[in-house]
Amino acid sequence: MSTEVRGGVSPRRPPPMAPMGGLRYGLMLAIVLLGLGLLVGRIVILHVVDRPFLQGQGDARTLRTDPIPAHRGMISDRNSEPLAISTPVVTLWANPQDVPEDPIQRLQLARALGMELDDLDARLERFASREFMFLRRQLTPEAAQRVLDLRIPGVYRQDEYKRYYPAGEVTAQLLGVTNVDDVGQEGLELAYQFYLAGEPGQRRVLKDRRGRLVRDLEVLREARPGGELTLSIDQRLQYMAYRELKAAVAEHDADGGVVVMMDARTGEVLAMANQPSYNPNNRAGLDPRGLRNQAIVDVFEPGSVMKPLAMAAIMESGQFPRDVVVDTSPGWMRIDRFTIRDIRNYGRLDLAGILEKSSNIGMSKLVLELDDPLVPDLYRRLGFGQSPETGFPGESTGTLPAPVRWSRSQWAALSYGYGLSTSALQLAGAYTAIANHGERLPPSLLKLPEPPPGEPVIDRAVAHDLLRIMEESVQPTTGARRAMVPGYRVAGKTGTVRKTGAGGYVQNAYRSLFAGIAPVSDPRIVTVVMIDHPRGDSYFGGAVAAPVFSRVVGSALRLLDVPPDQRSR
Repeated sequence: MSTEVRGGVSPRRPPPMAPMGGLRYGLMLAIVLLGLGLLVGRIVILHVVDRPFLQGQGDARTLRTDPIPAHRGMISDRNSEPLAISTPVVTLWANPQDVPEDPIQRLQLARALGMELDDLDARLERFASREFMFLRRQLTPEAAQRVLDLRIPGVYRQDEYKRYYPAGEVTAQLLGVTNVDDVGQEGLELAYQFYLAGEPGQRRVLKDRRGRLVRDLEVLREARPGGELTLSIDQRLQYMAYRELKAAVAEHDADGGVVVMMDARTGEVLAMANQPSYNPNNRAGLDPRGLRNQAIVDVFEPGSVMKPLAMAAIMESGQFPRDVVVDTSPGWMRIDRFTIRDIRNYGRLDLAGILEKSSNIGMSKLVLELDDPLVPDLYRRLGFGQSPETGFPGESTGTLPAPVRWSRSQWAALSYGYGLSTSALQLAGAYTAIANHGERLPPSLLKLPEPPPGEPVIDRAVAHDLLRIMEESVQPTTGARRAMVPGYRVAGKTGTVRKTGAGGYVQNAYRSLFAGIAPVSDPRIVTVVMIDHPRGDSYFGGAVAAPVFSRVVGSALRLLDVPPDQRSR
């Protein structure tokens, strides 16, 4: 039987699907679905699980926390005149990796920074692997802006403060200095670092990938300025004391010198001048000797300026009447294996004469008759061999040997200022006991709100008598006549002491001193002058130090408006 085909075409059934084709389709579908699942899972992890980490990493590249510099506290004198202030400056830094290598731009940058192009290129090459280097520290805002106006990529600014000292070399050793980071390194800047230094603040800022500021966002913590320090120094007296000291050192070709002036009623230091000195605003080529505050840090044998203090112990002993007379002939005496001498034979001298003539023989004979070690005991009560407790870094205690098995020659040497050492500040502090009715006042470098209580160390009547005796030593006919101040009564004592070296006392090397009080009727100031190694024929205290005392004290009394107390002759 035959099959009929219509239209000439025979119908066909679709071919059955091969078994392997269905497997491949399922596999591909599974792979696609798995990929979609992994992608969705990763998106979930990034947006949910890792979101805090990624957010922090993103913010670290855009949100920054910048410090807000703190203003260092001002130091002023007792009349609120500035002695140390902080001024705003700009530090320029660079990311060496972003600074273009274009020679024209680098030349412009070098010129604006005041550098040679080769030096700039060398520095950029040295820090090429880093992202930070200083270009210039502490420029004035105007000078820094001239560099920034060049708009050279990779150059940025950082705001800072720099210390400035209006009085310059006049107060250099007392104030000290700060370093480039505004941290105290010397003097009162170091002593009061934690008080003067402020606490930096913080701010959140938005920066681009090159570190450039886009926008300030918020202040996280305000900067806290440092505390202000008011010194006891009177800037007017400080300038005047420094000027006279510098002139005297130059006149006598001396190695240096010191002037310390204290308020006889409060113990406040009104002036403290040192030579040599330096300019703290420009320390290029400074003399290292000028860094030391010799008035507090350096010590020396004081010599004859100690005789009034030893005389106080003699007068307090009660073993000698006020009109006692001592025979100093023949002008020398032998004690143990040593010979003590006066400049010449002064013969018979009373107490005033011993101080006026500065007789080593007279002092030695009186001290050697004392039953107890009254002189070193009084010296100790006056503060010798102890810290002045001013808080100044490196302040010296001096030396006062304990009286254990001392020889007679050592007892005698103490009476005329040998065998111990002191600073100029300690010596001035001891003289306040004579000026202040027998009560010693501790020295203060800070202005005091009220006078402190004095420490009674000398009998009141003895202090008054001693002040009058010392006044007789500063008269037109005495060796201390150059210390006289026109219109005012002055009490004081000269001193000339040999300098010591590695091998003992140095030949032809002296220190010239004068310590005095004025005015005698109502003491206001105590002043110590020391000139170190004056050269030439004039090296005695009465010729070198006394004239400085006269000029300094005379000017100070007039500036303080102290009425004259000298009767017309």
